[in-house]
Amino acid sequence: MATADTVDLGPPHEPKEESINVFKEIQHELKKHLIHTRHQHDKHEPEYFQSVSHLSDSELASFSADDFREVRVAVTAYGVILFGRVRIPAMPEEGPCYIHFRAFTTGPDDEAKLHSIHTEEKEEAGGGKTFRAIFTANDPLEWFDA
Repeated sequence: MATADTVDLGPPHEPKEESINVFKEIQHELKKHLIHTRHQHDKHEPEYFQSVSHLSDSELASFSADDFREVRVAVTAYGVILFGRVRIPAMPEEGPCYIHFRAFTTGPDDEAKLHSIHTEEKEEAGGGKTFRAIFTANDPLEWFDA
């Protein structure tokens, strides 16, 4: 299994044709998974999606390939892992308005697969925790495990 220690993750860049094609293949599953994840977290940790709690499911998942803003690629012996940043158009640009996803493809002849969306649980200095699944433009697109 590829990890951040065993694979070089390329620099962030604007999505090119190959990455856009992968995004289009996983877009429906990404939207479905995002809504499901929000509903699951709302039961126990609503903080993950607090910044978008006022959005309906359709508003939350209203993104398209035009909202796919950034990608990082890691090449492995068995395929390519893509980490992507997608803007939620219903949110203001200056606030938290991005989701980060992880996808995988073995190449252009095989169907791409969504691995996960990024949800972050962070330990705070005082012993508490913060939770989030919606990120800002300043949050780097980094490796996360599926």
